[in-house]
Amino acid sequence: MPKLKRLSQKEVIKILEGFGFIVAKQRGSHIKMRRETDFGFQILTVPNHRDIDRGTLKAIFNQTSKFVSEDELRDKFYTK
Repeated sequence: MPKLKRLSQKEVIKILEGFGFIVAKQRGSHIKMRRETDFGFQILTVPNHRDIDRGTLKAIFNQTSKFVSEDELRDKFYTK
């Protein structure tokens, strides 16, 4: 299985914006991103760090994959 890429918060935000998320607010070192779906709102929290931990990236990936095609996400988050 491919490994998760090392991504910064700017890269993660750019990826998520491509899937319809917008930056809703920031408090301290965490950025909340929000997207409206047919089922309501989906909110993700992205830490404002230069390099985001792989475990945190995995959690963001799992939360996003509930409403976005996993294949599309895998290209963005994982190495080939």
